[in-house]
This record gives sequence, C-alpha cells and structure tokens, in this order.
Amino acid sequence: MTAPGPGPGPAAQEPRPVPRRDTAVLLTVAAACAALFTATAVAVSVRHGVPFAAEQSAIHWSTAHHGEPARSMAGALTATGSGPVPYLMAVLAGLLAGWRARGRVRAVCCAVAVLAAGQAIRYGLMELFARPRPPVADWTGPASGYAFPSGHATTSALAAGILAWGIARRARPAVARTWCVVLALWAAGVGLTRVYLGVHWPGDVLGGWFLAAGLLALALLLEPFALRGPDRA
Repeated sequence: MTAPGPGPGPAAQEPRPVPRRDTAVLLTVAAACAALFTATAVAVSVRHGVPFAAEQSAIHWSTAHHGEPARSMAGALTATGSGPVPYLMAVLAGLLAGWRARGRVRAVCCAVAVLAAGQAIRYGLMELFARPRPPVADWTGPASGYAFPSGHATTSALAAGILAWGIARRARPAVARTWCVVLALWAAGVGLTRVYLGVHWPGDVLGGWFLAAGLLALALLLEPFALRGPDRA
C-alpha cells in the first residue's frame, strides 16, 4: 500500500510568491502616466478650468438621459467609489497578500497607506487647480469641492489596483486575471458615473485615472521594501 500523500496544510494557503518586478517597465508606466496627467492638467490650467466643447457635449448628453432606473443605478455605483468601501478593499488586499499575523498586519498597513497617500495627493491637486464643477443645475448626485482630478475616479482606481494586487498574491493566475478585469470594470464604471451624474467633466475623470495608475506603478516599485521575509518569498 502506498502511504497517503500529505493533506492540505498551512503551506497550501500561503500567498503566491511575489513575481520579479521589471523596474524599467514600471518606471516607464509611471513616467507615461505622469506625462498624461501633466498634459491633462496643463490643458485644464491654460483654459482656467473652462471645459472643452467635447466635455460640455458629454454633460449635455448625460443631462438628457437622466431617466430611471439608470440614474438610481449610477447613484448606487458611484457611492461605492468613496467612503469606507475603498478602505475595506485595501484591508482585504492586505489580508490576502500577507502571510501569518505579522505579515498580514504589515500588508494591510501598506495597502491602506497607499490609498490614503493617493487621496491626500489628489486632494492637494484639487485645491491647486481649483477647477469648477459643471453647473449645479446639471447635478443628479452628491459632490463637494473642486473638480480636477475626480476624487471618485482616483480613489476607485487605486482601490481596484490594490485589491487586484492582493488577489494576485493569493489566487491562481487565471482567477487573478478574471478579478483584475472585474475590478477594472468597476473602477471604470465609478468614473463614468461621475460624468453621467453631471458632477464632473470627462477631463476630471481621465486625470484621476492617470494619477491612480501612476501611483500604483510607484507602489509596485516600493513593494520589495515594504514586504519582507515570507511575505516577499
């Protein structure tokens, strides 16, 4: 008789090893996103926040299509892009990425720190550019502060990227890729609802996406310094 193989032990639950990062690729992505964000910011600044014709057309289209149930669905989706939901996603990402109690605490702290830093940077940029939002008469959702870059677009994209990172550390590649697509669609949907609800110009959402993508690339560059020992494998 053959001896039975070892049953599923704690090692079977270990996060997947951290893949070797291509520093040049990540630097290129970060630089490209920085360039795209800068170009968008310059375009907004030189016009003193005045929207382009295409942006005005997008708001006019959304205003003409504010029927139900689309408006309620957009309001429900946009609500997930701020508040506690993104931070809960960051905490979940850390719990998935870390190994053992100490590693999970470290990973959770790192994930939440990336999200919080991104929000702080976004808020500072909003105050710097001080772009007015679309006319209040066109709003069908809550909004506050200046427009550029969109807070919901930035925060949801950051949260989606952070959770995708956590899932990739734990799940099989095929499962991780599926979740990456789902999370990307969610973040894109949150950003688009900001235009549909009339509270942001399209350029605000694009700026938020570019900013989030650049910050995520930088976070991946810093990952080897943040996670050590078994958590880096």
